[in-house]
Amino acid sequence: QVQLVESGGGLVQPGGSLKLSCEASGSETIYTINPMGWYRQAPGKQRELVATSSSYTEYADFARGRFTISRDNAKRTVFLQMNSLQPEDTANYYCYLDRWGTNYWGKGTLVTVSS
Repeated sequence: QVQLVESGGGLVQPGGSLKLSCEASGSETIYTINPMGWYRQAPGKQRELVATSSSYTEYADFARGRFTISRDNAKRTVFLQMNSLQPEDTANYYCYLDRWGTNYWGKGTLVTVSS
């Protein structure tokens, strides 16, 4: 059973940066073709895709140019480098893995952008 644990959230001022990490535990092999990535959910809003990485990468419009997703399959970890953060980026950020049609989710890490 895969478990995903996020880290790296916190409070940052507008214009600042944060790097989120998500490590997958368990013995199942994770391949590049298995999408891993990030969603976020702000208070009162639906969960939305931020970025995903498999054989290709995909970004939400709001993330493109500011956020960068990367992954290390050997370390079973996916990262999200977030730059130029704005108050509207405040949300819980969730890591996910789609392993052959089975979806796994982390519990989330809170990112708060405020002065």
